[in-house]
Amino acid sequence: MHELIRDITLCILFAWGLGLLAHFSRQPLILAYLIAGFFIGPFGMGWVKSQESISVISELGLIFMLFMIGLEIDLKKIVRAGKVILFAGAGQLLGGCLIGILFFAGVGLSIGGGKFDALYLCIACALSSTVIIVKVLYEKRELDTLPGRITLGVLVLQDIFAILFLAVQPSLDNLQISVVLLSIARVAVLVATALVLSRYVLPRLFHQIARRPELVLLGALAWCFLIGEIAERLHLSREMGSLVAGVSLSTFPYALDVTAKVTTLRDFFITLFFVALGMTIPIPGLSVIGLALVIAAFTVASRLVTTFAPLYLMKQGLRASLLPAINLAQVSEFSLVVIQTGVAANHIATETANAASFAFVVLAVLSTFAMGRSDQIVRGLIGPLKRIGLRDLDQVREGESGQEGGHGEIRRIVILGFFRAASALLSQIERQNQSLLEQISVIDFNPLVFRTLSDRGLHVIYGDISNVDTLVHAGIGNAEIIILSVPDFLLVGANNEKLVRHVRNLNPSAKIVATADLLADVDDLYAAGANYVTVTRISDAGELYTVIEAADAGLLDDKRAEIDVQLSDRHEVLP
Repeated sequence: MHELIRDITLCILFAWGLGLLAHFSRQPLILAYLIAGFFIGPFGMGWVKSQESISVISELGLIFMLFMIGLEIDLKKIVRAGKVILFAGAGQLLGGCLIGILFFAGVGLSIGGGKFDALYLCIACALSSTVIIVKVLYEKRELDTLPGRITLGVLVLQDIFAILFLAVQPSLDNLQISVVLLSIARVAVLVATALVLSRYVLPRLFHQIARRPELVLLGALAWCFLIGEIAERLHLSREMGSLVAGVSLSTFPYALDVTAKVTTLRDFFITLFFVALGMTIPIPGLSVIGLALVIAAFTVASRLVTTFAPLYLMKQGLRASLLPAINLAQVSEFSLVVIQTGVAANHIATETANAASFAFVVLAVLSTFAMGRSDQIVRGLIGPLKRIGLRDLDQVREGESGQEGGHGEIRRIVILGFFRAASALLSQIERQNQSLLEQISVIDFNPLVFRTLSDRGLHVIYGDISNVDTLVHAGIGNAEIIILSVPDFLLVGANNEKLVRHVRNLNPSAKIVATADLLADVDDLYAAGANYVTVTRISDAGELYTVIEAADAGLLDDKRAEIDVQLSDRHEVLP
């Protein structure tokens, strides 16, 4: 027991120290944890040698990591997901597994006789890192963009796919229909038990203890270990049970509260898991490094093929098809879980597992840099893709109608970039002066916006507004009023001040209306050449003040009825 406490102490100290270095050097924290584990483990300095300690630390971390992954799987989002996400996810998973099994079997890895190296690697390479992707997209504020939503939707489908694989994984040695059906039946019993308890029993209990944070936390942990123990009794794994426990709570009324309270513990045990994983990685030989590079190269190449192709065939445009492929181009932390379950079941060689771990490290670093520069990468790829014959949305529409955008030359009022403010503006114009819509052009690279506006008969040009060539080609110099309504944090490759300067140089006489995120930006936008600057917080403040007045006068219901009428008549492109 004292040895285990000492080992955990070393894990935390070195994870924190190397984590600080990773933070200041802007490297993934997971990489720091793996290196910390390797450094103090039996293949490094040898300060942690007990295999029992490593096993206990790893299993605890794995249970909590899977529980938290389960909490973040929102089944409602899958039900509401459009066909784009469903087809993209299915294409990426099925295509990735098919290509993967053929590729890894082709390079000589085993796929039968009790060894399933090729199968485990194809599954591992089909999964992408939720931790890395969500962190980078959040920092870039791209979670709510179309490529961001597609990426997150595919991630959720990948997690569900991994759950299904873990259900049949114990039966791979004897993969008969009856055995598979029995495994699925066991999982069904486990899921049904968890869902029934979380639907009819847990809400009442958590409602009673909602004001006692320590009991909410303890209840969440008790639930995790209870379902894990039930899974063990059903001859499934505790790890599988913890994942199901998390999923069953994901639609729970107190899920957000539970997640917030368990987050600290999650970070602690996830750190332990990756440090323990690092302890199991030996100094690599040339064969391991070679296989790791092959796995990494295959993951990137297959992701570009299996993610880009379905999205492009569904006419999402080159940009919205390339960005999710770049976002998803790494091996998941869940892949390491799958690999470790294979090692424990003696399904996969240790050398193959080590190569997969090194591939994870390589791609964790490279994909972080690639995602940070994804827009530059996409701009660099679009030209060559067009030259080899792939058509973008503007070319498709031009080919169908004989005119760019299908509507002729640019109109006198131009909206640069299309997000919620522009969507609301068009709806307002539609209500008050519909004839004005014929005088408006929109320039944006969101394929949903492009198709929807085109179908409604508006003049829309597919293009990147941060690219000066796009503005010149669109004929921005002929516009009379130019509106920039997209806030800085959503603009890619530019900001409103730079856009105003570009537009003013191209069109000295136009009336330019810009948007300011901060009060300090207003003067800069006027200096850049804007004629009028909107500050949304001012209009929002005025609206909120009228709400307070209505509440004080006892007229809040009337105020709500008024806004309800306005909302019912709106048919916006972006709801």
